[in-house]
Amino acid sequence: MSSHSDSFVASGSSPTQSKPDFKIENHGSIFLVRPLNPHARTWIDEHIGSDNGFQPYYPAVVVEHRYIGAIAEGIVADGLVLA
Repeated sequence: MSSHSDSFVASGSSPTQSKPDFKIENHGSIFLVRPLNPHARTWIDEHIGSDNGFQPYYPAVVVEHRYIGAIAEGIVADGLVLA
Protein backbone atom coordinates (compact mmCIF):
# COMPACT_ATOMS: atom_id res chain seq x y z
CA MET A 1 0.00 0.00 0.00
CA SER A 2 1.34 3.40 -0.97
CA SER A 3 1.70 6.14 1.60
CA HIS A 4 1.40 8.94 -0.97
CA SER A 5 -0.87 11.81 -0.05
CA ASP A 6 -1.13 12.97 -3.67
CA SER A 7 -4.66 12.13 -4.81
CA PHE A 8 -3.55 11.57 -8.42
CA VAL A 9 -0.93 9.03 -7.36
CA ALA A 10 -3.35 7.35 -4.98
CA SER A 11 -6.16 7.12 -7.53
CA GLY A 12 -3.98 6.10 -10.44
CA SER A 13 -5.35 9.00 -12.48
CA SER A 14 -3.47 11.94 -13.84
CA PRO A 15 -4.68 15.49 -14.36
CA THR A 16 -6.09 16.30 -17.77
CA GLN A 17 -3.60 18.22 -19.87
CA SER A 18 -4.68 20.21 -22.89
CA LYS A 19 -2.81 19.74 -26.12
CA PRO A 20 -1.14 22.95 -27.20
CA ASP A 21 -2.78 25.07 -29.86
CA PHE A 22 0.34 27.09 -30.67
CA LYS A 23 4.08 26.67 -30.63
CA ILE A 24 6.10 29.86 -30.13
CA GLU A 25 9.69 29.71 -31.36
CA ASN A 26 12.32 32.25 -30.32
CA HIS A 27 14.72 32.99 -33.18
CA GLY A 28 16.59 35.89 -31.58
CA SER A 29 15.26 39.13 -33.02
CA ILE A 30 12.02 37.51 -34.21
CA PHE A 31 9.57 34.89 -32.99
CA LEU A 32 7.52 32.44 -35.04
CA VAL A 33 4.01 31.70 -33.83
CA ARG A 34 2.92 28.37 -35.30
CA PRO A 35 -0.72 27.23 -35.14
CA LEU A 36 -0.94 23.50 -34.38
CA ASN A 37 -4.60 22.87 -35.22
CA PRO A 38 -7.47 24.37 -37.25
CA HIS A 39 -8.82 26.36 -34.27
CA ALA A 40 -5.43 28.04 -33.83
CA ARG A 41 -5.24 28.72 -37.58
CA THR A 42 -8.60 30.48 -37.37
CA TRP A 43 -7.29 32.58 -34.47
CA ILE A 44 -4.25 33.59 -36.56
CA ASP A 45 -6.48 34.48 -39.53
CA GLU A 46 -8.82 36.59 -37.38
CA HIS A 47 -6.27 38.34 -35.15
CA ILE A 48 -3.12 38.68 -37.25
CA GLY A 49 -3.76 37.79 -40.90
CA SER A 50 -1.46 37.03 -43.80
CA ASP A 51 -1.27 40.68 -44.86
CA ASN A 52 0.13 41.92 -41.53
CA GLY A 53 3.72 42.72 -42.45
CA PHE A 54 6.07 40.28 -44.16
CA GLN A 55 4.66 36.78 -43.57
CA PRO A 56 6.63 34.33 -45.74
CA TYR A 57 5.79 31.30 -43.54
CA TYR A 58 2.05 31.87 -43.16
CA PRO A 59 0.10 30.46 -41.34
CA ALA A 60 3.12 30.56 -39.02
CA VAL A 61 3.57 34.26 -38.38
CA VAL A 62 6.75 36.26 -37.94
CA VAL A 63 6.54 38.52 -34.88
CA GLU A 64 8.98 41.12 -33.60
CA HIS A 65 10.07 40.54 -30.01
CA ARG A 66 8.31 43.72 -28.81
CA TYR A 67 4.90 42.29 -29.81
CA ILE A 68 5.18 38.66 -28.74
CA GLY A 69 4.07 39.29 -25.14
CA ALA A 70 0.80 40.90 -26.18
CA ILE A 71 0.11 38.19 -28.75
CA ALA A 72 0.78 35.42 -26.23
CA GLU A 73 -1.50 37.15 -23.71
CA GLY A 74 -4.25 37.41 -26.34
CA ILE A 75 -3.95 33.74 -27.23
CA VAL A 76 -4.22 32.68 -23.58
CA ALA A 77 -7.05 35.18 -22.89
CA ASP A 78 -9.03 33.53 -25.68
CA GLY A 79 -8.66 30.15 -23.97
CA LEU A 80 -6.00 28.67 -26.24
CA VAL A 81 -2.91 26.81 -25.04
CA LEU A 82 0.73 27.67 -25.79
CA ALA A 83 3.49 25.07 -26.06
